[in-house]
Amino acid sequence: MVALLGSAVYRLTPRVMELRQFSLGPLQWGILLGFGAWMLYAEGVKGFHRNFSPRVVARACHLREQPRLLLALLAPLFCMGYFHATRRRQLTSLGVTAAIVLLVLLVRLLPQPWRGIIDCGVVGGLMVGIASLLWFWARTVFAQQPPAVPLDLP
Repeated sequence: MVALLGSAVYRLTPRVMELRQFSLGPLQWGILLGFGAWMLYAEGVKGFHRNFSPRVVARACHLREQPRLLLALLAPLFCMGYFHATRRRQLTSLGVTAAIVLLVLLVRLLPQPWRGIIDCGVVGGLMVGIASLLWFWARTVFAQQPPAVPLDLP
């Protein structure tokens, strides 16, 4: 999961760096700072730290304790709740993924600097998400404290 999120950060960072070529006005700076702060909270804290990361780590712990070949081969998809999950978890996972894909396609249509401004917020949220995954993993491995969240298993 860290590699998947890191790959997205790696791919988006050049778009963010392109912002250096633009002289942003007060409105653009305001949107950059406001949207960036909102993404840190909404995507990073609420999305990743409070929901996604603990569930991914908890499902990974479950898989480690009760290994099954198919689940292990498709571990990232299992940990994200795409299969071997409650119907609600599967629909939520698919719905969030579809929304993200749609937003990515729409943001690609935006010209710079607007695309870079949005990508800057997304990169910030993804970096909080990576830190969150590592935090829950470290607590599980080193403190023997797996996340106490529902696994949403069928």
